[in-house]
Amino acid sequence: MLLKRKSVAEKRSDFRKALDSGKLLKFPGAYAPIIAQLIEEIGFDGVYISGAVLSNDLAMPDIGLTTLTEVTQRGRQIARATSLPAIIDVDTGFGEPMNVARTIIELDELGLSGCHLEDQINPKRCGHLDHKGIVTVEEMCRKIRAARDGKLDPNFLIIARTDARASEGLEKAIDRAKAYIDAGAEMIFAEAMQDESEFEAFRKGIDVPLLANMTEFGKSKLLEAKILESLGVNLVIYPVTTQRLAVQACEAGLREILEKGTQEGIIDQMQTRKRLYDLIRYDEYNQFDKDIYNFQLK
Repeated sequence: MLLKRKSVAEKRSDFRKALDSGKLLKFPGAYAPIIAQLIEEIGFDGVYISGAVLSNDLAMPDIGLTTLTEVTQRGRQIARATSLPAIIDVDTGFGEPMNVARTIIELDELGLSGCHLEDQINPKRCGHLDHKGIVTVEEMCRKIRAARDGKLDPNFLIIARTDARASEGLEKAIDRAKAYIDAGAEMIFAEAMQDESEFEAFRKGIDVPLLANMTEFGKSKLLEAKILESLGVNLVIYPVTTQRLAVQACEAGLREILEKGTQEGIIDQMQTRKRLYDLIRYDEYNQFDKDIYNFQLK
């Protein structure tokens, strides 16, 4: 946080340039700022902040229970921890078109590089569950126009997500995407595609960048990055992966402690103190502090 070297404007500008490169951008999900730092260190292109993950972190289902403040403030904490661009899930926008404009203004001011807005009714459902309700095309377009008008920075990216594949079919989902682009969407998130052919159809049907969601245990086949790139997908998210890995490891460790009365047998499964300090750049903060206190007027 203290020692980050890239401004918000630079993150957004670099993100736009990367989208124009033709390369598939990989954005794993971060449920905490330290995970955003890990994503950057390992060499990914950006950070994704999932609404489902933020709900899970609060021990709630992903049905639209989180508030604007909870989502935007956590988004700020995660985005500021990395030099990578961060995009965030704002579900249905926290209300009607005017609320959507307010949401975009908040995200813009808090350092996010973009967000996606979905066309479900509220209360919403996870994108890979059945029986999702969809708003009219007209209602979603009003929200997208409000989002567009709420932007302060032209490089803040407005992404429209359509969940219509499950209830209306592929062709109508593509038609919706075209209408959303006309309303001001700059990228399309085609949710719950079932196979390569459906991504290919979306790519042929729209002329803006395309986002793919490779979430585990969902309706979409988990496609390799090279396949997604060959299909013309511009950005892939892995939204819940890091949280699933972390919570599964925590559960196993806690059961071990309860059963055996000590964590001695699982020490080798833990991040070491040294590795933690390397990741959070403890020595750099310590040196910064020393430099300040060693400062002398001449």
